[in-house]
Amino acid sequence: MTDLLAPSPGDTLAAFKARCEREQTPGLMRLHPWVDDRGWSLMGLMAGILSGGQINYSVQQPGVIKAWHLHEKQTDAWCLLHGSIKAAIMSRGGERRWAVALGERNAALLLIPPGLWHGAMTIGPAPAGLLYYVDREYDPASPDEQRQAHDWQWNPWSVVPR
Repeated sequence: MTDLLAPSPGDTLAAFKARCEREQTPGLMRLHPWVDDRGWSLMGLMAGILSGGQINYSVQQPGVIKAWHLHEKQTDAWCLLHGSIKAAIMSRGGERRWAVALGERNAALLLIPPGLWHGAMTIGPAPAGLLYYVDREYDPASPDEQRQAHDWQWNPWSVVPR
């Protein structure tokens, strides 16, 4: 399995997104929740990359797998707000593969550039709440999406006991 890109010191989110797209490699930017006696907040999640596109929120029930799909033009930016998922990404031919657990206890922004297959499985007993930004608005007349079965080419949808 290949490592996800990490931002360089001083990178803006826009610069990091551009690097992920240029290198055709997903990136993971760790987030640092602001925590006080009132609760917690994640700030500036999409700062510098919001330009057109759309923001969506999806809830996935425990054990559900949503995979595989690929966009030719669109970059996805995922942030898990509640619950946990295992996100998996692979190159078009399947030769490069990445997997990462995301959740409220592993706060991060996952960037998935165009041309990579990707999907997610809810892990744990709670539904998973995914806030995500796509940099191109969905066009139902010409969807930028290809789909395959969840077990096509690579089936990372299990949790290995350790």
